Amino acid sequence: MTDSSTPARRPVEDRPVRVVSARPSFGLRLREIWDARELLTYFIITDIKIKYKASALGLLWSMFAPAATLAIYWVVFGLILKNNMPAFALFLFAGLLVWNFFFSVIITSTSIVVDRAGIVKKVAFPREILALSTVGTSFIYFLIQSGVMVLFMVAFWRGPDWSMIWLLPFSILSLAIFAGSLGILLSAINVYLRDTRHLIEVALQMWFFLTPIIYSFEAQVSKRLHHVRGLNLTWLYLLNPVTPTVMTFQRVIYATPVVQSLAPGHPTLTVLPTWPMSTYVILNLGVLAAGVALFALAISVFGRLEGNFAEEL
Repeated sequence: MTDSSTPARRPVEDRPVRVVSARPSFGLRLREIWDARELLTYFIITDIKIKYKASALGLLWSMFAPAATLAIYWVVFGLILKNNMPAFALFLFAGLLVWNFFFSVIITSTSIVVDRAGIVKKVAFPREILALSTVGTSFIYFLIQSGVMVLFMVAFWRGPDWSMIWLLPFSILSLAIFAGSLGILLSAINVYLRDTRHLIEVALQMWFFLTPIIYSFEAQVSKRLHHVRGLNLTWLYLLNPVTPTVMTFQRVIYATPVVQSLAPGHPTLTVLPTWPMSTYVILNLGVLAAGVALFALAISVFGRLEGNFAEEL
């Protein structure tokens, strides 16, 4: 006889199965990702084709979009708010070039597993490469936009600091590792918490204004943080991992730390820190170290969470 006060128990076969993956071997997961490099290339090419499918201009849109953004910021901060920096558009483009790459990786990778639910549930492959594919796709757009920046440099008749130009590939590689690692982590979390993408959109808006893109670090930030109640808090601002890359690109592309000010009565304007090359190297090494540590964490967390992806999707 069954006690009516006791709730009926569901048959074992009807209960949802929760899979908790064992701690994955970091070396094994790296090997699996490497073995799937051809699939990674396929995802990158496919993403580019799908994005501009049936588009008359195709990849040219990847040039027009940042150029339009640059024009808006230049009008607002260069004309309306009277920025006193000569060739401000070039300074601005150097920062936007880096930010567009970082933004594209994070915003796309966060929802990539959910967006590719069909293939995730049907095909066995290292799912981390979905997030990593956004790094490759964004880097292609980064290279195209770099071509636009070269045209801007020709228009302003300005050349880069050739002695430091080797820092650019090292700097963007360091940021790519950090962005890809953060993308892997967020893509796994977003499968369980779908609000993650919306939170990231808000966070990226704040992140943008905490990065010295539309303003000068040396002119607007360093002086204010150098003496805060007797403390130098500049290091706190530099903890932003995007800042060293942005400042490296500005230093190499804009090239001149001290320029002739456009404002009457102010003969010179210190735009960029007069740091030696070694300081930029150290800052970018910090971004690289943070990216490698985050990558190890992201791979571990992703490996533990992916066991239930099919059920959650």
